Amino acid sequence: MTEPSPAARAPSPALQRPPAHPLAGLALGFVGVVIFGATLPATRIALEGFSPAFITFGRATLAALVAGITLFALGKRFPRQHALSFLAAGVLLVYGFPGFSSVAMQTVPASHGGVVLGVLPLMTATFAALFGGEKPGLAFWAWSVTGAALVVIFSLSGADIEPGLGDLWLGCAALSASCGYVICGKLARTQPGWEVISWALVITAPLSLAGALYSWDSGVINPDATAMMGFIYLSLGSMFAGFIFWNWGMAVGGIARVGQVQLLQSFVTLGLSALLLGEQITWVTIGFAIAVALVVWFGRKAKVG
Repeated sequence: MTEPSPAARAPSPALQRPPAHPLAGLALGFVGVVIFGATLPATRIALEGFSPAFITFGRATLAALVAGITLFALGKRFPRQHALSFLAAGVLLVYGFPGFSSVAMQTVPASHGGVVLGVLPLMTATFAALFGGEKPGLAFWAWSVTGAALVVIFSLSGADIEPGLGDLWLGCAALSASCGYVICGKLARTQPGWEVISWALVITAPLSLAGALYSWDSGVINPDATAMMGFIYLSLGSMFAGFIFWNWGMAVGGIARVGQVQLLQSFVTLGLSALLLGEQITWVTIGFAIAVALVVWFGRKAKVG
């Protein structure tokens, strides 16, 4: 029997992983986090002229249009073997997170929502361990729980923050996002991160367009220029550009490890809420932000198999 050729022995490209680059992944992930950090303030602004339903479907439609044009211009072909994964990611990230967070922003401040979503990294690490093929070590889990605990303590430390129905919607948003991130992170191991979010947007585009048209009459409430800017940011920033850096970061740095960078998103949201919405930032907030940043820094060295 003849020995197989080197090409036959080599694993298929779909099974190969790029080498891990933790620092590069963290840097790329942080760029995505900064873009995502403006999502809740921008949602509050967009709600001045649009309903939650139209924001959810309308921003997905605009983002899908840009993604589709980009894919067509570059001659990309749809990877049919990943169709179900793209559909799942689309449902969770194109509709789940935006829809739940838009409803939540009707009843809670953007700064409060940013803090509650601080549980995202821990939930992302959990899903990465369950079906993302990663095996975080005890040290990693210790830093993850510490970071989540800091964010929860910070959330409960404000006298003006009371748990309510908005927190339930935020919890659903976090569940959708963390599960969707893991699916995108797995897909981004075999193709560029921008293609992953682009195909997720395109495959769900018919539903996005139908929802936008259905909610047009009741969902577009005489928006001014500021509301329009918020809507456009949600479409092209939160729904598209942010995922390019985020998926790329998870692919090269690991889903669970890069997911910890999102501990900082709460504080990015707080800073932008103060800048854009006039919400107050205290020295306690700054102290917690520093503590969380240290957790992310030390956690980056924890073992993830």
